[in-house]
Amino acid sequence: MRIYYILVLMLIAASSGLSSPAGADGIIIVDPPPDVPIVKLGEALAIKYHHVDVEIEDQVATTKVDQVFVNDNPWTAEGTYIFPLPEGAAVSDFVMWVDGEPVRGEILEADAARAIYIDIVRRMRDPALLEYVGRRTLKASVFPIPPGGERRIELEYSQVLPMENGLVHYVYPLSTEKHSSKPLEEVVITADVESTVPIKAVYSPSHQVFVERKDDLHALLGLEEYDVLPDKDFEFYYSVSSEDVGLNLLSYKEPGEDGFFLLLAAPKVEVESEEVVAKDLILVLDVSGSMEGEKLDQAKGAALYVLDHLNREDRFNVVAFSTGLRTFGSGIEPASKRNDGAEFVKGLEAMGGTDINRALLEAVEMADLNRTTTVIFLTDGLATVGVENTETILKNVEDAAPGNVRIFSFGTGDDLDTDLLDQLSLDHGGASTYVRPGQRIDEAVSAFYAKISNPVLSNVKVDFGGIKADQIYPDRTPDLFAGSQLVLVGRYRDGGEAEITLLGTVNDRKMSFVYPGNNFTKSGGAEFIPRLWATRAIGSYLTEIRLHGEDSELIDAIVTLSIRNGIITPYTSFLIEEDNIFTESGREAIFRDVQEEMAVEASRPSFGSSAVKMAAFEGQIAAAAVPMPASMMMMLLPSRGGAEAEPVNVSEVIKQLGSKTFVFRNDTWIDTAFDRSEMETMEVEFLSDGYFDLVTANPVMGDYFALGERVIVVYDGVAYEVVEG
Repeated sequence: MRIYYILVLMLIAASSGLSSPAGADGIIIVDPPPDVPIVKLGEALAIKYHHVDVEIEDQVATTKVDQVFVNDNPWTAEGTYIFPLPEGAAVSDFVMWVDGEPVRGEILEADAARAIYIDIVRRMRDPALLEYVGRRTLKASVFPIPPGGERRIELEYSQVLPMENGLVHYVYPLSTEKHSSKPLEEVVITADVESTVPIKAVYSPSHQVFVERKDDLHALLGLEEYDVLPDKDFEFYYSVSSEDVGLNLLSYKEPGEDGFFLLLAAPKVEVESEEVVAKDLILVLDVSGSMEGEKLDQAKGAALYVLDHLNREDRFNVVAFSTGLRTFGSGIEPASKRNDGAEFVKGLEAMGGTDINRALLEAVEMADLNRTTTVIFLTDGLATVGVENTETILKNVEDAAPGNVRIFSFGTGDDLDTDLLDQLSLDHGGASTYVRPGQRIDEAVSAFYAKISNPVLSNVKVDFGGIKADQIYPDRTPDLFAGSQLVLVGRYRDGGEAEITLLGTVNDRKMSFVYPGNNFTKSGGAEFIPRLWATRAIGSYLTEIRLHGEDSELIDAIVTLSIRNGIITPYTSFLIEEDNIFTESGREAIFRDVQEEMAVEASRPSFGSSAVKMAAFEGQIAAAAVPMPASMMMMLLPSRGGAEAEPVNVSEVIKQLGSKTFVFRNDTWIDTAFDRSEMETMEVEFLSDGYFDLVTANPVMGDYFALGERVIVVYDGVAYEVVEG
């Protein structure tokens, strides 16, 4: 029998709906020379680059893919190309070119394709292909790739993306590129969306993408990554609506458990001047001696950007503080005086100490109760003059600031009181941003202000009708801004249809927007939502403990959510290195260890490099727009107590598939939903008829079994254990 090995060649896909996105990626089944041993997946050909261009016009998506593959082996690679087709793809529009020559293929229906995959898995004793079971397939011959040679593959296909609940969903399965023998030099994906109905929300649950909105009918998404092995699919949602503010809901629920929801609310991109909320803006700038030089220059640049982008009906003032105070005006000034304000900023000099208390009180006491007031507070240090106690400063500002004041804190450097900045922003409906060494203050502030320059709905509240919704993040619903969007996640008890009402004010006028027919699913749904909710919840819990001390319930929640969702924090090393996470007694021991570690951390000062890194980490995950994978969390993770953690390849010990997390222990991938103390496993022999029967009856099991030869997975209440045959 001839020896085969496989290489994932490329990924091309899109979804036919919200509940079960379909994907596709090409595979070359190569027949190497007889003297070549079996080569594992990812050890043969390398992918040089991967470019994808997607054009979507009124839900018709055309996907063009351009890849170059390199054969670094001393023998010629040739064989058969198999392309699992995405559901709904218009095969008549499918074009495949290899180095400029068209390649013909035949279409295999799902049963015939499944037989091919199962046959390969049996002969190779490699379950990696099981994720393709159940899909129609295009089969074609492949031009030989000589040793050291390259092959350029170009493909194009089209499909109609159906709409559900006002949302269109596109998926491009990128994850199989992790099987390239080398990291890809570049991955570039561009999606150009055009619609005759105004586009509202544009949201990617998989990647932090660049989104450009030139008007209400167009959206451009971009993703660029370099020197990477992609490990997850690229996907995004977009909504269309003629409403002034569009609102859409996604949800997920497992039977017998609480459900999770994601709410997206997005106003128009283009708004008339009378639709923009007139706001007051107060810049509070630290000009103490430590700001001397580049930091002050960048702070001035940030202030000048903000002043230059004030709306006609806005008002402003500038408070410059050190040992004393200097203000541009005696009170709030009209936007028409922005040029004078700019000259005031240009003339600022750095000298003296840091009187934070006096500066903040001066700013909030200017607030007009009838207008939204935004305070941008920028500092690089601790309070050294006047009131220096953090709790006293917070209480003074709390007592003086009206409810319509929003405080956004920007801290630069490491000599910062992170407790002060974070609590100020939490108490007053804003957010904290930490500008790390090497980052620019002006870029951080200008990017932030570009998002909040045109508020269209203030004092936002959400009424979920008859649905009991709780544990919603962020805790305080932020204002809505033109061209931006609100992303709320939360939990709910019983599913069902609900009328959601969005409440707020526009220039002192109370507004309400009613959205009937939102479905909180009773089973299934968008699997990424629980992990996104858990990410935000853990970030919020960590901040709460850091600011207000230990709380055993919150620590227990952090441990539980980390295990279930594979979320890495400074206190969850047990996910990587400990074996006792699958029993109740083991989790109790972990809880005690984490509680002791957090008690030690709580005794450390709230300033310095470690404190700033921790505050920045917590802020990023508490406001995460996407469920961060473990590998990304490791990149953001601060060290504990100044000690650098040893580098770990997280992908070798943690895998996240849908709503499930698997950890690698004792040569087995184990579902974190498995409880060894309470569950007995049902053994399934690897590659047995029963093994393939399970995959055929429940294709999602193919995704889990594709992890390897030994797997424990909990599915529909049963713990299946794949064992050696």
